[in-house]
Amino acid sequence: FAPSPTGHFHVGSARTTLFNYLFAKKNGGAFVLRIEDTDLERSSREFEQDIFESIDWLDIIADEEPRTGGPFGPYRQSERIAGYTPYLERLLADGNAFYCPHSQAELEAERTSLMAAKNNPIHVCSARESGGTGEGGIIRFKTPAGRTIAFPDLIRGQISFQSDLLGDFSLAKNLSTPLYNFAVVIDDYEMQITHVIRGEEHIPNTPRQLLIQKALGISPPIFAHVPLILGPDRAKLSKRHGATAIR
Repeated sequence: FAPSPTGHFHVGSARTTLFNYLFAKKNGGAFVLRIEDTDLERSSREFEQDIFESIDWLDIIADEEPRTGGPFGPYRQSERIAGYTPYLERLLADGNAFYCPHSQAELEAERTSLMAAKNNPIHVCSARESGGTGEGGIIRFKTPAGRTIAFPDLIRGQISFQSDLLGDFSLAKNLSTPLYNFAVVIDDYEMQITHVIRGEEHIPNTPRQLLIQKALGISPPIFAHVPLILGPDRAKLSKRHGATAIR
């Protein structure tokens, strides 16, 4: 289970933690707690401590986690930063990633225009073949065109996506600042994670992670996406809509 310390630990996170813990114990595996704190602006040690205290209160004991360590630590993404760079350099060298020269303003204008035309607001970069200059641009994955990306989900069965719906998605702000979809691929690989049990809101992230894994020659873990907990009006629980903090 890999929460981000950007808010109080709530009942939905607790349920997903419990599923991971029970699955690991039933199958003789290790339950790993990893803190995904690459979002430095929103992450805080206060929220991290809230995660620890909430899981402790639930009597769920992780086999590997930041406080007690383990064979594949460290277990905070912010402490693993140097390890991501070689993988990014490899993707760039192999032509699977490139520097995008477009400014945030240009990308926002493109997104607004696409949405106004009722088109999918993705960015297919004009620099995907030339690779840009690397000056001030984010690093993007060069998404192959016309591919079907499919994976078996332990709960939902076979799920598939068309690569043309993804665009050239972002991997990192620069060589030393990885973003979510890239960092989790490397962490899962280096920590030898076999099963990822997470909320269904992560389903759209999975094809991106599968593309990165394929480009790096990494075998993907087995995925299981659990349904969300809904409120009385059948809407997703949110911080403004009933997502009660454990404490």
